Amino acid sequence: MADEPQETLHEAKLVRWATSGNAGTEPIPAATVIPIRDRHGSLEVLMLRRNSKIAFGGMWVFPGGRVDPGDTDPAHPGDDFAAARRAAVREAQEEAGLEISSDALLPLSHWTPPAITPRRYLTWFFLAPAPAGEVVIDGGEIHEHMWMSTAQAFARRDAGEIEIAPPTFVTLHRLSAWQSVTETLDAVRDLVPERFETHIAIEDGGPTALWHGDAGWSASDADAAGARHRLRMHKSGWSYERTA
Repeated sequence: MADEPQETLHEAKLVRWATSGNAGTEPIPAATVIPIRDRHGSLEVLMLRRNSKIAFGGMWVFPGGRVDPGDTDPAHPGDDFAAARRAAVREAQEEAGLEISSDALLPLSHWTPPAITPRRYLTWFFLAPAPAGEVVIDGGEIHEHMWMSTAQAFARRDAGEIEIAPPTFVTLHRLSAWQSVTETLDAVRDLVPERFETHIAIEDGGPTALWHGDAGWSASDADAAGARHRLRMHKSGWSYERTA
C-alpha cells in the first residue's frame, strides 16, 4: 500500500465510505475560507497541505477547521452561521497567519458529506480577498502552502503532484469562471450560497459524487437518466459535469 499513488488511495477510501453500511459520527460544524488575490493577470487562491497524520491528511485544502466552542457568541448560542464566520477568521490566522476581517467574508457554499462518512464535517465555505502580509504556516498541522491559479491546481492534481477533496475540486471549478478578485467578489455577492449534500455512487471506473439536480442523486444511482450534477472520481481522471 505504501507505493500506491495518492489518488488510488483516496479513491479506495471513498469506496469504503460509500459501501461500509456503517452510520457516520455526529456531524461536526466547520468553516473554510478561500483567500483570493490578483497575480499576473489571473485569479489565485491560497492552498495549504495538511499534515498526513490529521483529518484530510496530505490533502491540499483552503484554510479552515472545526467550529470551536469559543467561536459561539454566548448571547446568541444558536447562531451557527455567525459561529462559522468567526471560526473561518480564526482558522485563517492560526493556519496561515492571515488577518481576515469577518466583514470581508462572503458565503459561497455549504457542504454536507455522506451520512456514512466516518467523520462528518458540515462546512461553510467563505470567500475573501487576501489581506496584505506574508503567509505564515506552523509546520505542525500545515506543512506547505502555495498560491495557485485554478488552472495550475487542476494541472498539478492531474499530474499526481497534489491531492484534493471533492468539495475543493468543485470550488476550484466554480472559481475558474472568474478572472479577478473584483469580478469574483461581485459575482458571489449576488449569489445565494449553494448547499451540497453529497451522495456517492460506485461505477465501474470508480466512485462518483452526486449532488442536487442530478437525476440519480436521491437514489445514489449514477445510471439514472436525466440531468447531471456530479463529479466522477475515476482512475481515468476526474470530471465535473453539471447540466445547465
